Amino acid sequence: METELSNRQTNPQPKNSHSHVWKFFIYSMIGVFMFFIPISLNGQSSIMIDHIVSGLRQLLGNVVPYYLLLIILLGGLYPFIKGNWKETTVTAIFSFLKLLGVVIAFMVYFNFGPTFIFAPNMGSFLFDSLVTPVGLLVPIGSVFLALLVGYGLLEFIGVLMKPVMRPIFQTPGRSAIDAVASFVGSYSVGILITNRIYKEGKYSIKEAAIIVTGFSTVSVTFMIVVAKALDLMSMWTIYFWTSFVITFTVTAITVRIWPIRNMSNEYYQGVKRENDVYDKPLLKTAWKEAMKAAALAPSIFENVKQNLKDGILMTMSILPSIMSIGLIGLVLVEYTPVFDWLAYLFYPFTAILGLPEAMLTAKATSVGIVEMFLPSMVVTESALMTKFIIGVVSVSGIIFFSALVPCILSTDIPLTIRQMVIIWFERTVLALILVTPIAYLLF
Repeated sequence: METELSNRQTNPQPKNSHSHVWKFFIYSMIGVFMFFIPISLNGQSSIMIDHIVSGLRQLLGNVVPYYLLLIILLGGLYPFIKGNWKETTVTAIFSFLKLLGVVIAFMVYFNFGPTFIFAPNMGSFLFDSLVTPVGLLVPIGSVFLALLVGYGLLEFIGVLMKPVMRPIFQTPGRSAIDAVASFVGSYSVGILITNRIYKEGKYSIKEAAIIVTGFSTVSVTFMIVVAKALDLMSMWTIYFWTSFVITFTVTAITVRIWPIRNMSNEYYQGVKRENDVYDKPLLKTAWKEAMKAAALAPSIFENVKQNLKDGILMTMSILPSIMSIGLIGLVLVEYTPVFDWLAYLFYPFTAILGLPEAMLTAKATSVGIVEMFLPSMVVTESALMTKFIIGVVSVSGIIFFSALVPCILSTDIPLTIRQMVIIWFERTVLALILVTPIAYLLF
């Protein structure tokens, strides 16, 4: 198989052969359909990947928690089996946190341990609302990801989007598909795409960092959960588009300030396979690049196998971290004054902006670093204007420790926790500043 693939890479067939055109259109369109086309099934409108996950949860029933527990157990043991748990201090800390996540997951499911774990907004919330969908979505999504990005669509869109993405976000045109995959599908799928392309030498360190911290927000599906919790469904369209525009406006700003501005432009293992300079006309060049990618693509079996392996390894890394880091954050919010103190970091901004519930908004904003859904829980009894602001800011902040930070740390992208926390603070403040005038206009 390797010899065959090597021969195909050194002597690809003519770029416009029927087989390459067929692969480009059929495989890519299946991928687009699975990730980006909402359809209605059983009275629910969502993308096909989400329908498959929902269907599996119903079909497998009680088997799903045991699958999740197995993945969590393997994820907790993996760093110690592989032996890389002691590479750095951060790696060691997160490796032991994963072991803690294994213990917490078994406590939650088998109903033993400290009473506070079983509160509705503690362990069960993490297991049911985060671990279950992520644990099913990432492996299933990785299978269809092979179709979406493996046969030329990425290159085709990349060429067409270069005039937009490069001047605004300082990323290649192909990064547009990462942004769409995150917003329509899942940030975990978006990060999976980014990591794969980064390892292929098509993103630099700086570009990969911009994408995972600037585009990898929660999906539209989870935004609906936030909107329902905040009673914003009556103005869903306004809420969605406000969140969308502010999220990417903030990204355009943060790429121009420290720390992202000063990040390295080196490539993974020093190997650059970036072809982001194209001749006009763009459409003709886009087709040429797509056919080249289709010619060099591995077989569908090899592609799916590699993507599924990456997806399972990422799931093993994410799930135990969600259970441990997520629970620690929830405990700090519920039982300590830590976030009352952290609220003072944001209070000057909420006060200067003249928000009617300045201190409460500041506290809700501060807890977003732990879990993006937590700010909504803080302001459920607040005025609609406060709910709207928090709903937008929690989405635009992007970075949170219960899921996205472990997800990024499980990739090969060299982002530190310190850098991510700073970027989160910058994004949160900028989102507050940008959404407040809109909120005043609306309310």
